[in-house]
Amino acid sequence: MKRITVLAALLLAVSQIQAQSQPAAKAADTAPAAVKPADPKAVPTAKPVEKKKEPEPIIPGLTIPRGNGTFLGLEVVGGNFKLSFYDKKKKPVAPDVSRATARWPNLKSITGPNRTVLNPNGKSLIGSKPVLAPYSFNVYISLMQGDGDDATVVETYDVPFRG
Repeated sequence: MKRITVLAALLLAVSQIQAQSQPAAKAADTAPAAVKPADPKAVPTAKPVEKKKEPEPIIPGLTIPRGNGTFLGLEVVGGNFKLSFYDKKKKPVAPDVSRATARWPNLKSITGPNRTVLNPNGKSLIGSKPVLAPYSFNVYISLMQGDGDDATVVETYDVPFRG
């Protein structure tokens, strides 16, 4: 009984394989296609020169898009916040504000949020108060223009910082 079952299964498999196979190609289908002679007057076309695109620069830390199309980069360097400024092509530029303030929750104490003023240092603004880990909180950044008591807030950002 087992032999008959195996033989029937084998016969069924062979018939399925034959049913799925392609019919033999005709001789006309296998003949090479006619080749056109090249036109002697035709001018070969030049291939367009492809310019290699430079990879888009990477802004270190957290990238914050600004309303005017430029970018900010927020990161913790040496234990302090560093706010860098970038143009539309993500190239570093000098800050267009005089200073900034940052406020974030104080996870280690109940005395209220931490605050720091970020002052100019080259092409970035650097904070003076250390930022303690874990770096998982919202930072409230205010960009200010002017000096002393005459400073006015020109932009504000609420940034989910995960550094």
